[in-house]
Amino acid sequence: MVTDLLVLAAGGAVDLPLGITEGGNWFLRNAWLIPLLPALSFVVILFFGKRMPRGGSELGIAVLGIAFVLALLTGAAWIGHRDNYHGDEIHRAVVVVDDGGHSGADAADHGSGGGHAEQSLAVVNTVTWFQAGGVEFSVGTLVDGPAVMMLIVVTLVSLLVHVYSTEYIQDDRRYTHFFAFLSLFSASMLMLVISENTLQLLTSWELVGVCSFVLIGHWWEEKPNSDAALKAFLTNRVGDMGLIVGVSILFFSVGSVLPDRFGSFSIAETNALASAGMLPQTALLVAACCLMAAVMSKSGQFFLHTWLPDAMAGPTPVSALIHAATMVVAGVYMIARLYGVFFEGLSIGGSSINLMAVIGGITTLVGACLAFVQRDIKKVLAYSTISQLGYMVMALGVGAWTAAMFHLFTHAFFKACLFLGSGSAAHAVHGFDMKSDMGGLRKVMPHTYRTFVIASIALAGLPPFAGFWSKDEILVGTGGWGLFGGTGGNGAYTLMLVMGMVTAALTAAYMTRCVYLTFFGEFRGHGEPHESGRRITVPLWILAGLAVGAGLLNMPSGFQLAPGSMQERFGHVVEPVAGYFPVISHAGPSWSLAIASTLVVLTGFAVAGWYYFVRVEAASAAAGRSLTELPDGPTSRYALARMGHTFLVNKYYLDHLYTGIVAGGTKGPVAAAAYRFDQRVIDRGVDLVGETAVSAGRAVYDKVDQMVVDGVVNASGRVALDTGGKLRKIQSGRIQDYAAILFAAATVLAGILIVIV
Repeated sequence: MVTDLLVLAAGGAVDLPLGITEGGNWFLRNAWLIPLLPALSFVVILFFGKRMPRGGSELGIAVLGIAFVLALLTGAAWIGHRDNYHGDEIHRAVVVVDDGGHSGADAADHGSGGGHAEQSLAVVNTVTWFQAGGVEFSVGTLVDGPAVMMLIVVTLVSLLVHVYSTEYIQDDRRYTHFFAFLSLFSASMLMLVISENTLQLLTSWELVGVCSFVLIGHWWEEKPNSDAALKAFLTNRVGDMGLIVGVSILFFSVGSVLPDRFGSFSIAETNALASAGMLPQTALLVAACCLMAAVMSKSGQFFLHTWLPDAMAGPTPVSALIHAATMVVAGVYMIARLYGVFFEGLSIGGSSINLMAVIGGITTLVGACLAFVQRDIKKVLAYSTISQLGYMVMALGVGAWTAAMFHLFTHAFFKACLFLGSGSAAHAVHGFDMKSDMGGLRKVMPHTYRTFVIASIALAGLPPFAGFWSKDEILVGTGGWGLFGGTGGNGAYTLMLVMGMVTAALTAAYMTRCVYLTFFGEFRGHGEPHESGRRITVPLWILAGLAVGAGLLNMPSGFQLAPGSMQERFGHVVEPVAGYFPVISHAGPSWSLAIASTLVVLTGFAVAGWYYFVRVEAASAAAGRSLTELPDGPTSRYALARMGHTFLVNKYYLDHLYTGIVAGGTKGPVAAAAYRFDQRVIDRGVDLVGETAVSAGRAVYDKVDQMVVDGVVNASGRVALDTGGKLRKIQSGRIQDYAAILFAAATVLAGILIVIV
């Protein structure tokens, strides 16, 4: 065991166990191979893919298949390690310069994992990345429950998307390019989930964003697609500034209590110090708020969610992989990874409201309401994703860490199934507009229809589908249900409970609308739609099966129909129980709340079903054609309903605010000022230089060239001319004249010589 034990400034020794080890199974110590494989696949496909028989897709599928197997083996190794490992633990040194009112004893009790009955040692391996200013920066892997869970989810969904894409984009003009960047994205996301430190996480975070930009703009020749890619990229850069600032604050905050080091990017050390109360509360609060900005942009939280629906301009497999199951949960995963910082910084325990819970709760309602007014099936699912991401953030905000991770796990499967199902329907009708391109597809696309309905029920949260178990666990975790006994938890977040219940009803209602418009009524498109091929339907059925069965991995404790080994098994495997994770309380199951939430969901289904399957069907029969809405519905009869509908259609006017007012208000004055500067400064300066040059040239021509240079030349010419005239008089052509001149010259010369000599 490696132990460095230093002393608190207040006096007394503090042993701060992090709960990490360098030992463990080979798969846990070499988890870096999992992201390395798709990274190598990216390079090979990019340079040699066009020479391969299937354009490089076969390599991408093979590599993701191997990575998925390795992820499963790593998961199995973690379960064994989690339950049976008794090796050495690495303890890290902590010196508190100013404990800010925390006594050494309090810090020691909390830091030693007070309340943790057992330790699940995470496996950490690092190497030196680079050195700067005497500070050593490392790169490595942190493998524990959440990391293993994400490895399995990302590799599985990515593998199924790869297979699906071989048929969906089989005639695409950039087929090889698409598969290359799918591999790079997978590698980036896999590296993010096993990052050992925040600097490495930041690097992977940015690389994920770059891949998203490339894949959203895959069909960049069409302006809406390139605009969507740019919007996603720029919106995420806004939040990423918060990530950079938050990571920097944490680095220097850790350095303030570790005088032997300048700072630390280590996730385990940062969390352990935060959970032990050794970091300044103000620094944690500011860092948590800055990091929340990154979460809001990457994970589509209100009010930085506007890029996500527009990102549906990319190919549907991209929507399923990036914008349903993987990239958009990066923010949620980052909160879970740095939960000690957020838990202490936002004072989640023992509270009834905080920034994270409010943002998550509002986002659930915002996304669900916007899903009602969409015509594009992918945008319905995009706003649904925003709503469900809000559920996860809200769960983390109320202290329901395991519930949030479990919902992330189940949501990945049923939402990927829905996105791929929407792509299957759109592939058949050559359009995504439910009102003008679809309708009646259940008759000709039975596999797509059945899997879509299964995933929709799972999303809405009806038992026994997966979404019910994870959603109900979130509602229980709010601690706001006091009927027939409280549920416990980390606070009394009653407002969040209400938001979650309302969202459950809205989810059931808008998914009923989506299913009706897509699969019922008469076909309103053109051509003859048909069922997709096996490379599309097989992934759909696999994901639909997981949408049903994944919830069984975390049955509530005391549930008689589940064996004891399956009760809360997910939480046992995934939730860290170590020094780098805060001590949180777990709410007990509430059957009355489960029944109430189920009735709320059924109410949502019933109201929407009555409207579409009864009222709209009757109106369609009376009109003799397939209708999608009532001709005399509430929006045509009530001004308030019409105003609300307009408000939703315009997406709360946020795009107008950002594009028209913020960007336009910035571009207008800036452009006008730049134009004035160009005209009055730059152009005037250029004109002045030109005018000065012309004046100088004219002066040189008139004064120097004409009067001096030409005068000298002309004078020289006149002298030469006059001299020539005189000389011509001497040259008379007579011999006697020449002889006289010669004699005179000789006489003069002789005289000179006589005088001199």
